[in-house]
Amino acid sequence: MLKRILIICLCIMSLAPDKLLAQDPEFTQFYAAPLYLNPAFAGSARCPRISLNYRNQWPALSKTFITYAASYDQHVDAVGGGLGLLVMNDKAGEGTLNTTNISGIYSYQLNLSRDFSIRLGLQGTWVQKKLDWDKLYFGDMIDPRYGYVYATQETRPDQSKSFADFSAGILAYSSKFYGGVAVNHLTQPDEAFIVEGSSELPMKITAHVGAMLPIGDTKVYKYAASRDEGTYISPNLLYQQQASFNQLNIGVYVLKSPIIGGLWYRGNFGKESFISSESFIALIGVQKGLFKFGYSYDVTVSKLTNNATAGSHEISFGMQFECRPKKKRFRTISCPSF
Repeated sequence: MLKRILIICLCIMSLAPDKLLAQDPEFTQFYAAPLYLNPAFAGSARCPRISLNYRNQWPALSKTFITYAASYDQHVDAVGGGLGLLVMNDKAGEGTLNTTNISGIYSYQLNLSRDFSIRLGLQGTWVQKKLDWDKLYFGDMIDPRYGYVYATQETRPDQSKSFADFSAGILAYSSKFYGGVAVNHLTQPDEAFIVEGSSELPMKITAHVGAMLPIGDTKVYKYAASRDEGTYISPNLLYQQQASFNQLNIGVYVLKSPIIGGLWYRGNFGKESFISSESFIALIGVQKGLFKFGYSYDVTVSKLTNNATAGSHEISFGMQFECRPKKKRFRTISCPSF
C-alpha cells in the first residue's frame, strides 16, 4: 500500500513540480446529479425528483476519495419556479479531510418561444470542512529505524471550518438540443485552516451541451418528460475549468428503453500543454417508470495507471415521481438521465 501511494504522489508531482493542485469533486454520471451539475436544473422535470449518487475514486488506494450526494427538487407554483435541496459529503484520504455541503436552490423558467426556453438558477451553500489531525504524518515524527514513533511539534490548528458559498447557472433548451453554464464559488470563500486568507476556493466554470436525437421512426414529443418508446442517441460535451485545471468530457449515450448505455472520453489540459488522456468511461443504466439505476466505471489511462488506482466506480439511483397534470403547458428539458 505504501509503495502504491508513493507512486501516485511521484506521478502527480511530475505533472506540476512546483506545486500541487486540487479541484472540486466530480461525478462521471453528471446528469444523474443534476443540481450539482447546474443549479438551473432545479424543478426542470416539474414533478418531484430524488437523486442519489456514490463515487469511489481510486479504490486500490483504500478509500482515497469517496463522495456521496443526495438531492430533491420540484417545480412549485407558489414561488413561480423550481426549488431544490442538495446535500453532499466528500471524504479524502480515508476521512482525513471531510467536506459537507448543504445547498438551497431556486430556479426560474422563461419560455421565449413555443420551442425555446431558458432557466436561471441561484444556489446558496453552507460548507463545513473537518480535518482529522491525528491521521496526518510529519517529518519530525520519523525515526530512521522504527518509523513513525515520535509526536510532532507542529501546531495543531482548528480542525473544523465553516463558511457560506454561492453559485449560479443558466440552461437553454428546445425539444432536441440543450446547453448550459454554471459558475460555482462566486465569492471565492477562504477555506484555510491555519493562515486566514491564504486559501481561497477558486471559482469553477462548467459548460455543457448536447442533443437528444431520435433514431429511425421515433416520434419526438416536444413537451414530454419520458422517453419510454423508440431509440435515441445523445452526443454530449462537458467542459470544466477551475484555477489552472481544465477538463473536457466527450461522449455519447444510446437509449433503447429501458436500457441506457454510454461511452466517454475524459482529458485534462493546461494553459501551456495539449490535452492529455485521463480516462475512458463505460456506463450502463436502467430507467423504467419511477425508477432509474446507473453504474459507470472509469478506466484510468493517465500516468497514474489503472493497475495502481483500480479506476473509479460510480453508482446512481433516482426516482422521478408523477404529479397532477398542469393546466398551463410546462416545458421540461429533454436530456439524458445519467
